[in-house]
Amino acid sequence: MSAAEAGASVVVVERAPEKKRGGNGPFTGGFLRCSFDGIEDLRQLVDLSPLEEKKLEVDRFTPEEFFLDVAEVSDYRADPDLVDVLVNNSLDTVKWLRGLGVPFVPAYGLHGTGADGKVRMSGVAPIVEVSGGGAGLLEVLFRKTVDMGIPILYATRATGLVTDSRGRLAGVTVERERVTHTIEASNVVLAAGGFEASPEMRARYLGPGWDLARVRGSSYNTGDGIRMALAVGAQAVGNWTGCHAAPLDVNAPPFGDPNLSDAFVRRSFHLGITVNRNGERFADEGADVEFKTYSEMGKLILAQSGQVAFQLFDATMMELVRSEYTLRQATRYDAESFSELANKAGIDGRRLERTIDEFNAAATGTIVDPRTKDGISAATVYPPKSNWAAPLNVPPYTAFPVTGGITFTYGGIRINSRSQVMHEDGHPIDGLYAAGEMVGGLFYGNYPLGCGVMAGAVFGRMAGKTAASSTVGTANV
Repeated sequence: MSAAEAGASVVVVERAPEKKRGGNGPFTGGFLRCSFDGIEDLRQLVDLSPLEEKKLEVDRFTPEEFFLDVAEVSDYRADPDLVDVLVNNSLDTVKWLRGLGVPFVPAYGLHGTGADGKVRMSGVAPIVEVSGGGAGLLEVLFRKTVDMGIPILYATRATGLVTDSRGRLAGVTVERERVTHTIEASNVVLAAGGFEASPEMRARYLGPGWDLARVRGSSYNTGDGIRMALAVGAQAVGNWTGCHAAPLDVNAPPFGDPNLSDAFVRRSFHLGITVNRNGERFADEGADVEFKTYSEMGKLILAQSGQVAFQLFDATMMELVRSEYTLRQATRYDAESFSELANKAGIDGRRLERTIDEFNAAATGTIVDPRTKDGISAATVYPPKSNWAAPLNVPPYTAFPVTGGITFTYGGIRINSRSQVMHEDGHPIDGLYAAGEMVGGLFYGNYPLGCGVMAGAVFGRMAGKTAASSTVGTANV
């Protein structure tokens, strides 16, 4: 859409059939992390009623603070030039999306409520989300794409990039119904996701056992775009052994179901404790708010025996967990005692009871707000629990068996601040651009909620603009 707005002739090549289009887009929560300057900016993104304005207190979240947020989460490894483009274009890009018809609503569920009943929004989390989540976002954007007259070739897999004698992009080869075609184009934008749906690439880059991981999102993100770019000399960059992996219901399907979205994700682990089959804790469940730690918890679970763990809650905590825990898709065990619970779930009962006794002796707090760090810790157990350390002592007790579900990979292709793909020799590859999850250099080890969709939008929009401005022919893919 960005390229078409700038006057280019565009065709979209979509590997999936129409019903499964959009890569990982339909599986996201639709949160977009952007900078903002108080409620004035929020008013430009959503329609606030007078009642909503009264119950809201909106702080500032400057581009400088956003920059530091990404830098800290990535252990200061993120490419500063790309982060700079992301944070300084975030708010304007959300406004652009709204202008295209994307409906945003305040992300109330990510922010705490004060004693005065007001929801205080700050940079700790995104302040807006798409109505209808990622599926709602894609529905609007695909409809707008059709309205703009941009053709979409569904069930058509791009298999290679075509270059001329000077190394400039000349088109792509595609496969449709086992027949190979060549689409001539002066510019190509790759936005084909990471390699999370490829067991072979997961095992090769992420390590042993990752080939067995469930995939939260699309089955079509098998690294095609990355391989195509590398084949023409693109520079690999980023955290190739790292990925976003969330706790997932142990009976989640092998790949994501766009109709169920986040139904299988289990993110309320910070309210209780998580143990492995031996009945032992292995992580600080309360290190930070859930949306800053859930992408790492999945990796820790996959390192446990059988790639499974159990999130444990008592009756008090169950009143605070996210709504997904109460859906019929949730695998759960309930019991009046931990010995009974261990027997039902297949946990070492003796060790579990010892773990519970030790934890309860160290945990003396009461959970008040699950969205705000409270400093109530259990410091004398290992690992310690830094926040929300309330004892589990009100039956019935509940166990949710979970595994790790990979969302997207962090390693990818280097681009510059104009979304041009960089060659191994340090120069841009003429006519080649990239955006989305296949771009490396932004996320290392962890990931701030809402940055994935935001980065895809910022660099996707940038790629379209840049490609259109350098058009020498009539076709752009």
